[in-house]
Amino acid sequence: MRIAFYAPLKSPNDPVASGDRQMARTLIKALEHVGHRVELASELRFYLREPDSKSFDALKFDALKIDAREDAARLTRLWARDGKPDLWFTYHPYYKAPDLIGPELTAAFAVPYATAEASYSRRRNAGLWADTQALVARAVEQAALNICFTQRDRQGLADAVPGATFGMLSPFIDTSAFRETPARGCPTRLVTVAMMRPGDKLESYRMLAQALGSIGHLPWTMSVVGDGPARDEVKAQFAGLPAERIEWLGAIEPAAVPDVLYSGGIYVWPGFGEAYGVAYLEAQAAGLPVVAQDIAGVPEVVRDGRTGFLTPPGDLTAFASAIERLLARNDERTVMAAEARRFILEERSLGAAAARLAELLAKIPVS
Repeated sequence: MRIAFYAPLKSPNDPVASGDRQMARTLIKALEHVGHRVELASELRFYLREPDSKSFDALKFDALKIDAREDAARLTRLWARDGKPDLWFTYHPYYKAPDLIGPELTAAFAVPYATAEASYSRRRNAGLWADTQALVARAVEQAALNICFTQRDRQGLADAVPGATFGMLSPFIDTSAFRETPARGCPTRLVTVAMMRPGDKLESYRMLAQALGSIGHLPWTMSVVGDGPARDEVKAQFAGLPAERIEWLGAIEPAAVPDVLYSGGIYVWPGFGEAYGVAYLEAQAAGLPVVAQDIAGVPEVVRDGRTGFLTPPGDLTAFASAIERLLARNDERTVMAAEARRFILEERSLGAAAARLAELLAKIPVS
């Protein structure tokens, strides 16, 4: 099929690395892996931050809607000249980044519409967010297929749009960078890879710092990959820990991440608010067992007791104890490391996801 691909939150060509950009790129690879021709329909970014003021936010929303209409007009001319695609595929529409182009355009051209990783949360139904969530709900209702990566997202969408059509695709990564058997990393080196920004990320860094402070008697060291606007606040959380134990690597190229993971022994990240967490998948592919919380979408990518430990949300003592256990029990850590690597390479690879995508898309009637 010829597929028009759109990611309103962040284009796959965006210069700033993130899990969202990475998954958009990996989805395109998976679609191409099974023979589809993928075209980037638009690079228009639609992203509304938490409102600073109602008037400013409303003005920004109106401006973005104008931009969307202009891009839709561009695509209308293009499709009229070169022919329409067989399918429109929108990745990650949600209340801060709805798709303002695809639904109307595909309806006008009778092109099937599909989403992946759409989400809906009733607690966001206030003010402008209620308007943007209504747009997401209408798109989900129109879609011939909504591909969900987590049961949490599927349930939220099904509650809001009971008649919508859903299919499940487990979160996955391109494992090609992890195919070589890794050299044995330092079993007491902890690793985390996460952006530094206010909100859930900062809260996760805060919990991690507190947990490490409680196990200072153990000989751990830690590598931190990440940067962002909350860098100073993050580092302040770790100020009470021995500076020589923590290596701040900052933002690095995605291609360099596997080497950092291979050098470690355990991946640690609490995971507040994680949709699922691409970094957890990469860590396990590199043979690192994970310590995280049993929260949000994390259980979709970490097998508790098999590829790592998932602790009760907000339980600092349990989180610290899980890290301590893997530091102290090298045999258990080694077994989990092997299972983590097997799990990702065999069950969450691009090839496995591509096969599942082909199965799902084959059910969409294409004219």
